[in-house]
Amino acid sequence: MQKIVSFAFLTVSLCFFSCFKKDSGCSYGNTIVTAPSVEQLAVKHYIDSMGITATMDPAGFYYSVVSPGAGSAPGVCSKITVSYSGRLTDGSVFDQETGALFTLGALISGWKQGLPLISKGGEIKLYIPPTLGYGSTAETNANGVVVIPANSILIFDINLVNVQ
Repeated sequence: MQKIVSFAFLTVSLCFFSCFKKDSGCSYGNTIVTAPSVEQLAVKHYIDSMGITATMDPAGFYYSVVSPGAGSAPGVCSKITVSYSGRLTDGSVFDQETGALFTLGALISGWKQGLPLISKGGEIKLYIPPTLGYGSTAETNANGVVVIPANSILIFDINLVNVQ
């Protein structure tokens, strides 16, 4: 009788634990955010006024692939190494880094949706409407100085150095 109970317990345990997926350690989902049409038009107006050639993504941001790269494109759970500069439409640079390491899913929607358009070694220019950036929240530096005003269009030059 003890063998039957042990066998039944083992069978139930195996069935129970086999139902669980292994945790990949990534809690980010592939959520698609779309910018409102008024923001899409504002980005289009900026691009047109500057004579820039860019492609509109259905999510409402614009992009220009400088170099597509080769190999794997990042997913939201990818660890990426990038060199980038970010600026506002007035030309002021609000951030730039070389060799920065991020998890793609932790970044703004414009990056999460734009970077998978290139692969490792690729370069892209993103024109991001506010909803896909920082929205109606102003971003400040460590001294409390506003570096990105609320509702700003963001322009990023990004080199995707590595994808893990």
